[in-house]
Amino acid sequence: MKATVNKTDYTIIKKAKEPLTLDVNGSLLVLDTYEPRKGVLHIIYNSKSYNTELINYNEEEKSVLLKVNNSRYEVKLKDETDELLERLGIGTKQNKIQHIKAPMPGLVIDIKVKPGDIVNKGDGLLVLEAMKMENIIKAPAQAVVKKIHVAKGKAVEKNQVLIEME
Repeated sequence: MKATVNKTDYTIIKKAKEPLTLDVNGSLLVLDTYEPRKGVLHIIYNSKSYNTELINYNEEEKSVLLKVNNSRYEVKLKDETDELLERLGIGTKQNKIQHIKAPMPGLVIDIKVKPGDIVNKGDGLLVLEAMKMENIIKAPAQAVVKKIHVAKGKAVEKNQVLIEME
């Protein structure tokens, strides 16, 4: 597994579970560990104590936010599959959402973005009225609005492309 911490890459191979033994960039680390509760790990290495706490794990982005002795570290993880996909030229850019489609037939009552806008995951893109209810269509990921295929006040069908993203 590869881990990136503060723009520094590490190759980590787990050698043994008890005691936890890791090969990190060719150096063998033997760690004395104790887990007082889920998400908290106390580590002793080279006679120094480290209190680690899992703050957040984002499975989709393969990132971990850790607190080690009251300092925060964001760790990006990459396994063998990620590296193989990268070598084959299949990166995250190809996995991005390219089209936002209507989840149901309805009427476009508001468009909240314009071409060129940068949107984040969860940002409202447009409001679609269906069965007398207003539904906010949200961005599934960070992207740039490339083209809007609908207009305010126009009816749309289910699966019709509403917005093109890049």
